[in-house]
Amino acid sequence: MGLAELMEIRPGITAVIGGGGKTTLLRALGEELAQRGRTVLLCATTKIFPFHGLENLDSPTEGDLRAALAARGLVCAGAPVSGTGKLTAPEMPMERLSGLADYVLVEADGSAQRPMKAHAPHEPVIPLLANQTILVVGASGFGQPIAEAAHRPALYALLAELPETAAVTPEAEAEVLRAEDLHDRIYVNQAETAKALAEAAALAKLLDCPVLAGSLRRKEYRQCSQ
Repeated sequence: MGLAELMEIRPGITAVIGGGGKTTLLRALGEELAQRGRTVLLCATTKIFPFHGLENLDSPTEGDLRAALAARGLVCAGAPVSGTGKLTAPEMPMERLSGLADYVLVEADGSAQRPMKAHAPHEPVIPLLANQTILVVGASGFGQPIAEAAHRPALYALLAELPETAAVTPEAEAEVLRAEDLHDRIYVNQAETAKALAEAAALAKLLDCPVLAGSLRRKEYRQCSQ
């Protein structure tokens, strides 16, 4: 079973939030869906670097985007952020974008490449029309001090009711995810060892939510029991 099936990705808009690995997840899902003959748009509501090896459309017109999707199946689009080399949200409304592509996969959050994340009040920027929000957890963050593993560590520690010097555990992560209540589904990335898979399984037992664990690099995935 493919990654898109395991995550029950449906046509329309899917938002991806949380810790490190979001951009890689977007690409993996996009490539898989495009290989099935679907049209897929990758974009962001915050900021994202262009995807190497894909067509990245800079402020495209509707005609440009329609033609690129028809020709290639998988493209990235957005408006340029001056002086950064990044793209932000496309200028067309999400509702219109979802009418042009079978799937719109949206990175709706930033994490400064940290494996864990706590969200400030203005985050994440989830499109109103999103039919699912996937939250990414980086397994490499388990066992690290909150101060090192989490983006916005002070907020993460507050939600977990721990000091910033405490190690991130499945219990701490579960406390943060429960407090924020932003996700429909969880993907634990970088789960390439027995220890990481055990931590993902422990997280699944603590939360009433589907948890998929695996390695985007190896393309190996395991559904953890709730």
